[in-house]
Amino acid sequence: MTGDAVTDPVDRLLAEADIRQLVARYAVAADRRDMDTLASLFVTDVRVGRDATGRTALRQDFERQFRSIGVSILNVGTHQIDLLGPDDATGHVYCRAEIEDGDRWIHQAIRYDDTYRREDGTWLFVRRLHKLFYGAEAAVNPLHLEPAEWPRHHDGRGTLPFEDPTWRAFFPTADERGGPA
Repeated sequence: MTGDAVTDPVDRLLAEADIRQLVARYAVAADRRDMDTLASLFVTDVRVGRDATGRTALRQDFERQFRSIGVSILNVGTHQIDLLGPDDATGHVYCRAEIEDGDRWIHQAIRYDDTYRREDGTWLFVRRLHKLFYGAEAAVNPLHLEPAEWPRHHDGRGTLPFEDPTWRAFFPTADERGGPA
C-alpha cells in the first residue's frame, strides 16, 4: 500500500504529522511511566490479549509489563505511514531502545507494526505489534555510573527519568537514584 487513499496533500500532511506525534507521545509516556497517557493513546475499545478490551485493561497490562523493567529510552526513527482512508492508516515504526533489565543494560532494535484510526478528529492506536530485530547486553550499565552532576560533568548518571513525577508515582518506593527498588 502506498498511501494513495488520501489524495488531498494538506489532509495527507496533517494526518501524517498527527500520527507521528502519536508515536512520539507513546515513547515519551512509556519512558516516563505515564500509564494514563499511554492508555489514552489507544482507541477506547482497544483489544487487550484474547479476553479483555478497553483502556482500563490496557493500562493494567502496561503497568504489568513496565514493572518488569527499570529505565527505558525509546528513540523513534524511521516511520512509514500508509493512509488507507480519511480515518484509517497503518505504519511501521523503527525504534532503538535502551532498557534496564535488573543489573543489565540492553540495547534493542525494534519495529512496531501499527494500525491507526482517527476517532473524533484524533489519531489513535488500534493495535501496536512489537517486533524485535535484536536485543543485546551493553558492556556498561550507565545507571551504575557516578552522578554526572550536569553541567559539571558530561559523563555519568543523569537525573532522568527519576525526577519525573509520573516516574516517582509509578515507583513510589524508589531507591536513592530514583529507580525501582
